[in-house]
Amino acid sequence: MNMEPHIRSAFDRDLEGVQALVMKMGGLVEHALLQAAQALETRDEALAAEVRAGDKAIDDLEDLIHTECARIIALRSPTATDLRTVLTVMRIVGSLERSGDYAKNLAKRSLVLSQMRPVGGSSGSISRMARSVVGLLKDALDAYVTRDATLAEDVRKRDAEVDQMYNSVFREFLTHMMEDPRNITACMHLHFIAKNIERVGDHATGIAEQVLYLVTGVMPDDDRPKSDVTSLTDSATTTI
Repeated sequence: MNMEPHIRSAFDRDLEGVQALVMKMGGLVEHALLQAAQALETRDEALAAEVRAGDKAIDDLEDLIHTECARIIALRSPTATDLRTVLTVMRIVGSLERSGDYAKNLAKRSLVLSQMRPVGGSSGSISRMARSVVGLLKDALDAYVTRDATLAEDVRKRDAEVDQMYNSVFREFLTHMMEDPRNITACMHLHFIAKNIERVGDHATGIAEQVLYLVTGVMPDDDRPKSDVTSLTDSATTTI
């Protein structure tokens, strides 16, 4: 049954408000990732501390959005596509919150690394990987706003590029550790960081899949393209 016009209008206004909060949250996560990568590359402890402190704003937005979604469900009783939209929002903000946690962890480890000697150009490689992942996240959120299934599918395919970058830096870290055992501790921290960034790419892809579900009503049933050949050896590296 279709909503009455005045109820439809109220639901749309509520949804627009929530969507604005989602995009604000996404912007904070993107900024945190880029700033954390910059703090690592420039060994900027103050910037790293700022990223860690800023995670609270991301968590607060997640709580606010979930509260608003619960209010919409209680007051508007959405059905069919409208309910799917609200549920999709809740899943997206969960992915954003987790991505914010990864940015915070990157900043935390950069504080430790700033006390160690640099390892080749590893920090630059991490920054390039972070920029690529932020591009995925931005496109996934743009696909959500515009309901662009083509862009969402493109994000899914591009996740393999992030996996390839991760494999490359993983091999780079192994080389540094074999060349000089003094690099082992720093490279282990860098590996944790690279794996967390790769996980953000997975969350961006998950958001893209939620967009496809929102637009089509069906989750993709084909396996997500993956090129991470180290997943069996580093499953423990995602701990925050």
